[in-house]
Order: sequence, then C-alpha cells, then structure tokens
Amino acid sequence: MSLTASRPPRDAGPVRRVVRDSWDRASRHRLDPDGLPRLELPEDDLDDWRRDHPLALALPVVRRLLVDDVAGSGLLVAIGDEHGRLLWVEGDPSARRRAEDMLFVAGAGWSEARVGTSAPGTALVLDRGVQIRGDEHWNHRVRAWSCTAVPVHDPVDGHLIGVVDITGDDRAAGSMTLPLVTATVAAVEAHLALLRYAAAGRAPARPSHHPVRTVSSRTSPAVAASARGTAPTASTTLTTLGRDEAVLSVGDGRITLGARHSEIMTLLAHRATGYTAPELADAVYGDVDAVTTLRPELVRLRHVVEALDPTLVPLSRPYRLPRPVALDLDALVGLVDRGARRAAVRADTGPALPASTAPGVVALRAEVAATVRDAVLTDGSLETLQAFAESAAGRDDAGVLFELLRRLPPGSPRRPHLVAHLEALDDRA
Repeated sequence: MSLTASRPPRDAGPVRRVVRDSWDRASRHRLDPDGLPRLELPEDDLDDWRRDHPLALALPVVRRLLVDDVAGSGLLVAIGDEHGRLLWVEGDPSARRRAEDMLFVAGAGWSEARVGTSAPGTALVLDRGVQIRGDEHWNHRVRAWSCTAVPVHDPVDGHLIGVVDITGDDRAAGSMTLPLVTATVAAVEAHLALLRYAAAGRAPARPSHHPVRTVSSRTSPAVAASARGTAPTASTTLTTLGRDEAVLSVGDGRITLGARHSEIMTLLAHRATGYTAPELADAVYGDVDAVTTLRPELVRLRHVVEALDPTLVPLSRPYRLPRPVALDLDALVGLVDRGARRAAVRADTGPALPASTAPGVVALRAEVAATVRDAVLTDGSLETLQAFAESAAGRDDAGVLFELLRRLPPGSPRRPHLVAHLEALDDRA
C-alpha cells in the first residue's frame, strides 16, 4: 500500500467527517497504516517525566473515578501528556497484555502525527472530546479496539497539558463513555485548581539551606489570579545586578532566592527556550554529568517559586519558565540597543550575582558588561563616558580612563586626577 494513499473506506456506511479529516491528515504525514508507535520515553525518562508532569497530581482522581471501575472489564484507562505520549496505562490486566501487541503502553507516542487516527491523538489535535470506533482507526493494528478521549487543560491559563482515554471493546466508545470521561476531566481540572489555591494560601516555604524572605504579606495579583483560574497580569521581574542573591518579584509580592536558585532562575529567565538537563547542569555546575545534583535543586526551587506564584513554577523537558520574566540584565542590554547609553550606565548598579562562579552566569555577566562598555566607548557622549568612569564597572578600567583622558579638553581639572589614578593602576599591575 502506498503511504500517501487514502485510508480504505469503511464497509458500514459513510465515514464520519471527524474521521475522514483525520485520515486526510494521516495521509499527508505519509503514515504507515501497518506501522507501530515508537517508545518516545524510555524507562528512565518516563519516570522523570511522570514525576514532573502536572497530571501526576491528578492521578488519584482518575484512578478513583475510572480505573477502579474497569478491573475485569476488558477496558483500559490511559493518561497522556500534551504531546500524545502515554504516561500511565492501567486497567484490566488481560487487556493490558493484548494492548502491548500494538504498543499501547506507557512511554509510547500516540499522537495523531505518529499513528494517525485514534481517540487520544485526535482529541489533542481538535482540543475536544473524541470517540473512535474499530475500523475508524488509521492503523490496521488498532481496528479491534475502540476508544474515547478528552483533553485536559491547565486550570490557570487554559493551555493543553494532556489527555485522558478509555480504550477497549465497543463499550469504550459507547454513548455513556464520553460523558463519563468528560466528567472525570472536569474533576481533574478542579482538583488541580484546588491544589493551586491551597499552594497560594500557604506561607512561603523556608528551606533550611537558605533563607527566603517575604517582603510583602499581601497576596500578589498572580496568586489571586491563580485562585480565580485566570491568567496572571502582574509584572514579573528578577533583580540580579549588584546582588549575590536575586530578588524575584510578582506584583506586590517578592522573595529573595538562595545563591544556587538565583543562578538557575537567572539562566532560565535569560533563555526563554530553556535548557536540556545536561545543558543546565553544565551552565550551573560546569559539568554535563551533574544532572543528578541539578534535579533535586530544581525540585526545591519549584517549591520556593510555587509559594510566591504557582503559575511561575519552572517546567521540564526542556527546563524553562512558563512565561517571560523581566531580567534586569536583559533590560540593561535593551537600553544599550535603544541607544540609551547614559540610562544604561545609571541602571548598571553592579555585576549580576557577583559571587557566582556558575559558568553560565559568569559568561552572561561578562557578555553584558562588555556590551555596555563597548557601547559607551564607541558611541557614548563625553558625559556618559565620565559617568561610566565613575561607576564600579569603569573606575579601574584603564581602557576607559585612557579614552576619557583623550576626550577631555586640555585644561580640564579632571585630567591630573585621571593621570594619577592611571599611574596607580599601573603600579598595582
């Protein structure tokens, strides 16, 4: 069979529009109707992904409402992530063994782009509940099964976080199954919302290895938004210049992070696309193999951030922040880019996290310092150059002082002082 050919029509009546559209997408993807899914999450990655995924918190709800009732029924309950990868497959043991033949197992990728028409994959594409019966599946290996799936959304900002599915015989796509799964998903989303609300109501966590100081006792707008189930609108900033410990602010609330957490948040705020685990380990510890040290640190960081704003908790794979955080280092570069050299000099209150030796922070700190310095030397006015020469960044910089000496008028009263300071620097060297 040609991989670009349309799926053969069903024998019993016309094909439903939702199925025909899905077949068309599968055909455009050149999917093999006799192929198997792939294991996209090996066992080690699967354990990490399960632990970090938000639906792990809702697993007891799904088990209570669905899994407990399907034992001995020939039905399976699956929970997948937003990419269509199955995280948990539970239910009737004999059905689980039979489902292994089509690789309907935890870790397998069941997105529509991988296996064609199926309830979990198509529900994620359409972002609504879907039922697929028997030979409506694109893949021939799945035609003995039927399924119903409903996508799950984050209760705060509404983005897609996963899918809940029932798979089995014809009952899995029966008239009562879709309302049942829909009600379960509603319970899952309500449970996640309550957990966010409870987290927002707790006092900030205080891990023993470093202090976390709450400056404002009022609930931040982001936390209030989390309780309402709406997206946060409060400004979110990370202050690092001239500080060994960064200050994370969301609206009126703020916390001072420990040194290691300051480094991690600075790196994540600067690179919106995020880091793989080895990349972040290298940037923080200078060792790509330090992932086992990094992971527990990130767990602790998540608890600290969650106490301030549950919607800002760092995500995994890649490690990243769920929304932009205004980093003062980036704002400094932004001033330079806009030609506001004098404003950049005023805003530069000192090196970012000066005590940090994390390679990623050291490189970022040096890059920003060089950007400001070069802009002042090449395009800055005499007044800007003077201000920079008086700042912590420029007062002992011989190149800056020589350039200022060159630009000053011959009779300037500043010249003797500059000459004396340059001679002192030379003696020190």
